Amino acid sequence: MRIEIGHVDAIFRYPVKSMGGERLDEATLGWHGLDGDRRLAFRRVDDRSEFPWLSASKLPDLLLFKPNLPSHICTPDGEEMPVFGEDLAREVGRRYGAPVEMMQLKHGIFDEASLSVIALDTVRAIERVAGRSLDVRRFRPNVAVRSLRPVPFQEDEWVGGVLSFGEGEDAPSISVTKRDERCSMVNLDPDSASPAPEVMKTVVRMNQNTAGIYGAVTRIGRLAVGQTIFFRAAL
Repeated sequence: MRIEIGHVDAIFRYPVKSMGGERLDEATLGWHGLDGDRRLAFRRVDDRSEFPWLSASKLPDLLLFKPNLPSHICTPDGEEMPVFGEDLAREVGRRYGAPVEMMQLKHGIFDEASLSVIALDTVRAIERVAGRSLDVRRFRPNVAVRSLRPVPFQEDEWVGGVLSFGEGEDAPSISVTKRDERCSMVNLDPDSASPAPEVMKTVVRMNQNTAGIYGAVTRIGRLAVGQTIFFRAAL
């Protein structure tokens, strides 16, 4: 049975992995997540691991770089640099302390899955316990949910089920695959990159270091702020 659980409060896209994001009124949900989401990332040239991508957990300053796509990125100092230019790679490498290069991948560069969702009640609960105001952007969601039930961490109940966005049988949908295990990025203020270690510590204490969920796309379509969100449990 399909039940209404809330509405889309905000949509976020992150064109370059770990850099500043974009808040959108609507977006196209494709088979590999939101169109244009995390299609670009800096690769650590000397890293031969399975995950060579540079993230804000290793270089918090990345959050302060603002994509101005399709052609440029604005540095924390306000300078516009070409996305694939040597100057940008050199600037990021200088801050990181090792060489990097910009890469573009057709299907995106994701940690676990192509779409992440979090309920605002979860963020507010963490905020209260941590004792500081928290912008939802700390959690890097693609979709922020304004839920009908004021219950934190209710996303855990969605694992194994399906979320659909909007009315109709052809509404875009995702299969909820797992809880979102958090890393130190939640400690970083999205506007200043200043750390607050109590945020991740709070998530660990409250919900075993998980907040929000990951999903795999099962039906493509249009996402929009204000859409009704429905949940269907696994059969």
